[in-house]
Amino acid sequence: MKNSPIKKCLFPAAGYGTRFLPTTKSMPKEMLPVVNKPLIQYGVEEALEAGISGMAVVTGRGKRAIEDHFDVNYELEHQIAGSDKEIYLSEIRLLMQRAVFSYTRQIEMKGLGHAILTGETLIGDEPFAVVLADDLCYHPDAGVLSQMVELYDYYRCSIVAVEEVPRNETHKYGVIAGDEIAPGIIRVNNMVEKPKPEEAPSNLAIIGRYILTPDIFNILRTTPAGRGGELQITDALLTQALQGRVLAYKFKGRRFDCGSVPGFMEAAEFFFKNVYKE
Repeated sequence: MKNSPIKKCLFPAAGYGTRFLPTTKSMPKEMLPVVNKPLIQYGVEEALEAGISGMAVVTGRGKRAIEDHFDVNYELEHQIAGSDKEIYLSEIRLLMQRAVFSYTRQIEMKGLGHAILTGETLIGDEPFAVVLADDLCYHPDAGVLSQMVELYDYYRCSIVAVEEVPRNETHKYGVIAGDEIAPGIIRVNNMVEKPKPEEAPSNLAIIGRYILTPDIFNILRTTPAGRGGELQITDALLTQALQGRVLAYKFKGRRFDCGSVPGFMEAAEFFFKNVYKE
């Protein structure tokens, strides 16, 4: 997509990845490989496909491998120069030429809302996308962010990607309710963070793709801590939603929950069979 109205994508990547311990004791969960590429690289590729070239990464302690991945490894380059192994670096080299990376650290883990607020210094006063790398999305033609950027270009408001989940799983997600204004597009009037099934306003769960307007930062600054004592992006978005400024989008494609072991294994099998090219 050319001339995207969204220029930057924020990657909150400071979490501990406790569901993958002991692997994530010394390895960022965003660097877990699905076949031959780490999760965060798939997210960066999705952002680039949507016309977004500025990658803003919120990291934490023990996450240096993310920065190293999107950098030149001179010793490795020297060792494989001129060999048949060099082709395996062609994809990441091209990605590094097309994208600009910036980093900041989240000192304390206080929720997704806090991670996004920490990224304000990298984003500035402009609309931006957010990708949670452990939600791996796939569509053969247009990625989820490309679909959402096209919507933003028309509606110019915050947008969250949603999908239907079983009622007994609503406690894992932010859940929305609202009025469908076009096929697959819902004007949100209610959002609840991780509700019990009997308290959920619907079974439409927010997944790790957002487009946010820059006023979200000021809203986050005045939003009190929510569920779990953390600053929740769902609570801040509800402030916008009550003003009619949030859409939910039933995206086209498949989403894999790579924050869980079963979802990660499902993604690896799918990508090996359907996407990977040797």
